[in-house]
Amino acid sequence: MAQGKQTPRQKMINLMYLVFIAMMALNIDAEIIRSYYESTQSLKDTRQLTETKNTEIFEVTLQAKASTVPDTYAQPWQQYQVLKQKIDDLVAHVDGVKEKVKVDSEFFEIDPDTKKPIDLTENFSALNNNQATTQFFFNEGDENSPSKNAEALKNKMTDVRNYITQTFGNNENLKSLVDRANNSLRTENKKENALDSKTWLQSKFYHQPLIATLSNLEIIQNDARNVQSDALALMLQEKVDASIKFNQYDAIVKAPTDVVQGTKAEATVYLASYSNSNKIQISGVNRTENGKGFVGLNTGGLGERKIGGTITVTMANGEPVSIPYTHTYNVIAGQKEVQYETGATISADKMNVLYRGLENPISGSILGVDNSRLSLSAPGANVRSAGAGKWIVTPTTGTTIKLTVSGSGPRGTTSKTFDFRVKGVPNAQGQIRDKNVVSMPASSISKQLVTATIPDFDFPVTFTVTGFKFKIAGRAATYITGSSLGSVEGMVRNLRSGDAAWIFDIEATASGLGNQRLKNITPVVINVQ
Repeated sequence: MAQGKQTPRQKMINLMYLVFIAMMALNIDAEIIRSYYESTQSLKDTRQLTETKNTEIFEVTLQAKASTVPDTYAQPWQQYQVLKQKIDDLVAHVDGVKEKVKVDSEFFEIDPDTKKPIDLTENFSALNNNQATTQFFFNEGDENSPSKNAEALKNKMTDVRNYITQTFGNNENLKSLVDRANNSLRTENKKENALDSKTWLQSKFYHQPLIATLSNLEIIQNDARNVQSDALALMLQEKVDASIKFNQYDAIVKAPTDVVQGTKAEATVYLASYSNSNKIQISGVNRTENGKGFVGLNTGGLGERKIGGTITVTMANGEPVSIPYTHTYNVIAGQKEVQYETGATISADKMNVLYRGLENPISGSILGVDNSRLSLSAPGANVRSAGAGKWIVTPTTGTTIKLTVSGSGPRGTTSKTFDFRVKGVPNAQGQIRDKNVVSMPASSISKQLVTATIPDFDFPVTFTVTGFKFKIAGRAATYITGSSLGSVEGMVRNLRSGDAAWIFDIEATASGLGNQRLKNITPVVINVQ
């Protein structure tokens, strides 16, 4: 700049230089903040991918192993569920912190009027704002006075870290998980040199612009999810050698349950999914090929037969783990022998009882008799044929019924009688949202429909509600036509949490019950939340 007395023209030039330099600095800051923001978004995308991997791959695998091999995996699965809940709480808490400081900094990603993304340049001042963050984490902006908000965040992180240390600290195979948690979720600086005098909280959030705060909070979430991922991977690796690829951990036997006398039959035994690793050994088999064991089945005589052995897997720590397997099969007579055998079978297609007034499907057979030559009698019921060896039986009276299947074979006429219970059709149940006791806000009651059904009933019976009575405490019951609760909106407006409403004397028409009279439909209870 010129020294001494300056002309008005020179003063104007100097002022323009100052404005130009300030504009250049502003542009540089904007570009830095844009880059910072994009990096934070990329970190968020990475965290979401980690969350998907944890829940859809590792977590599903560990849960399946806990179900199939509970002695080995039940405890790790229980420990993981507690850890996941604590990490979920931490991540959700940090999401709340991010939203709070965004609002306090007047940072908006979506225009509230147009519902479209806002250009980052319009948020420059908000992203560069450090007052909201400082006020949120420090009492009255005093860097030596952390706020309750700051302590809440630190407590969430400490809770996760302490659980990992206390639960897995003595497990040598999970030492790396403990180390990572203590390092990435620590809430105090290491202070490795004299220049590092700030606390963890001061270095992360004191006088930090919003964009830096969002980035630091996203890093906390990312580190927490990576700790969760490490826990899952190590819990699986602790039990199974990583060089053996398994989706499930169970012994599999593939073999027929019935074989004909004198015919060749064979069973296959392997570990699902099977592997040809030399770390898997199968006993009780005749030969092994490509990781599968093959057993020749004994078919020399009629009757039940069993095979068995063990599958031994060498684990990552070098210790062998043996898994036993067994299989039972029956040797039955061949075609020529069948025609001389005697005996009969009959079974209900849907259940072990027959329902009065309904068409119950029945299947029957007699060993050695062609099904097309069978007949069925059932005193106290109407019987009609539904094909070879099949009938429709409709009981009319009584609580028991005798079904007799008869037929002619190589050894003459054979018949066999079977006893069945006869039951009435169960009462229908009134429901809202598929439940007979529901909880909902008072404002939701008028939006519901009343339905009726017979729970766990295998026959195709449907109901159409035509009317019912509705009652709340202190008021007389009101009859409602149809199935909608829309007309009770005024009645329920003043209900409060803890109140209840009742739906009873439900009227309906039924399809599939034949000529039977519809029984009383059980009531519905609505608990107001």
